[in-house]
Order: sequence, then C-alpha cells, then structure tokens
Amino acid sequence: MSLHGKVACIPGASRPIGRAIARRFGKRGASLVLPIFDWPESIAEMKDEFTAAGFEFFCLEADLRKEEEIAALATAVKDRFGGVDFLINNIERGGMPIVHGSYDLPHNKEQWDLELDTTLKAKWLLFHHLHPLMQQRPGGAVVNISSIAALLGRSGPAAVFFSDGYSAANKGIQLFTETWARQAAPSVRVNELMLGLIRGRHGEGTRGWVQLTEEQKGELHDNILLKRTGSPEEVANAVYFLAVEATYCSGTVLRMDGGFTQGASRVPPLPDGIL
Repeated sequence: MSLHGKVACIPGASRPIGRAIARRFGKRGASLVLPIFDWPESIAEMKDEFTAAGFEFFCLEADLRKEEEIAALATAVKDRFGGVDFLINNIERGGMPIVHGSYDLPHNKEQWDLELDTTLKAKWLLFHHLHPLMQQRPGGAVVNISSIAALLGRSGPAAVFFSDGYSAANKGIQLFTETWARQAAPSVRVNELMLGLIRGRHGEGTRGWVQLTEEQKGELHDNILLKRTGSPEEVANAVYFLAVEATYCSGTVLRMDGGFTQGASRVPPLPDGIL
C-alpha cells in the first residue's frame, strides 16, 4: 500500500526502533515528521540515511517534555503539510537499574521525573496537540509504544531493566490508549504496542545488556518462549500493521514480547488421573 500524500510523525527516529519504524513508513512513500532533541551522532546518521534513500522528511528540534515546543511543532507541521495522518508515540526514557542503580544516588536526582515526563507526559502532549490536525484527515491512526514493564514492574529476571518510575509510567499508557480511542473515534484509530526485550531497547546493543552476567542472560532467554530477543524491524512491522492495516482495531493493546510474560509458567504433562 502506498502512503504517498500521508504524513507520519515519529519521535525517536534516530534510535534503533524509531529508525526502523521511520524507514518502514518512508519506504511506503509517507512524508516523515521527525522531532529531534539529543543523540546528535545518531541524528546525523539518520539524516544521511534518509537523504540517500530519497525520503521526504522534516526534522525539528523539540524537547517533547515542554508543551510550548510541541505546540510549535504542531504549528510547523500544519504550515508545511496541512496536517498529519499517523502519530507513532515512540518517546520514553527509562533508567535501567543495572546501569543507573538506586534513585537515592546523586546522579539519579532527576531520573524519576525524566522517566515520567518522557514516557507518559510527552505522549499526552503529542496527542493533545496533533489530534486536532489528525481529525482534519480522517483515516489516520495513533500507535502508542509501551513496555511489559507495565505488567512486571521491578520483578523477575527483567527487573534489572525496569525501574519503578518507568514501570509506573508504562502502566498509565494503556489508560491513554483506551481513552484516546474513544475520543478520536470514528475518524482516527488509537492502538498500543507493548514491547518486551528488543535489541537496542532492553536487549542486545544497550549498556544494560553489556553489564549482564551470562547467568542473567540465560535467565532472560529461558523466560522468553521464543528463546530470543526481538528486532527493531519486527517492531516496525507490528507498528505498521496497527497504524495502516488493522483498520478494525482501536483501543487494542498488542503485546509483542516473544512470550516473556508467559514464560515463567510451563505447561506440565497431563496427570494420569485416579479414575
């Protein structure tokens, strides 16, 4: 399906998951709105890749924790494209306990607020300011990206990755998904993709993963029914499905974790019984 003439706003596109999502939409011909803020080397690399690919993309520096900067982003999008069709709410910042340690440590003084403001508040601000533009172009969709931290919190083998603030923030995303689905209907669909351990995000390719012992890695893999972490490309495919192809889904939460949240409980053989 061609997305020529469609506009997709994808924050976090300089990092592995966001990049894969933006690449997926760009290859389909969508114009890309890419809010940028930190990770300058990743941003430069992203711009080079997307320019070489011939994508139409528009980067605008914005701190997505600040309402005035998101309002300016919405105005810029309206002026340049007239509206937006897809909002991929891929914005978060979670401190991994295995990297950051306790909130009590001096370097974590602002970590709790950072996790809540990026993972939860920024998503609300983006929807709040872009939703009116989406209503002018019916048929679009919002996809909220969340984490199984919402289900697990700081417990089990994945506790090394999921801090309390990050977990609590992710718990709130489902409420947003269900509320916004009601609010945006019938013109715009709103769904959620809840991720498990993905390479580049709580998996290989992160500072946290490097710090794990082989025993810890083994425990994580043992808890995943599919015995592996997911890839950014698999996430991009699922996001594209929810945004473009799942035309009768709204208010839906799709869990994509390789079976991690089910893995701790095994199915034993049936007993012989006593009859």
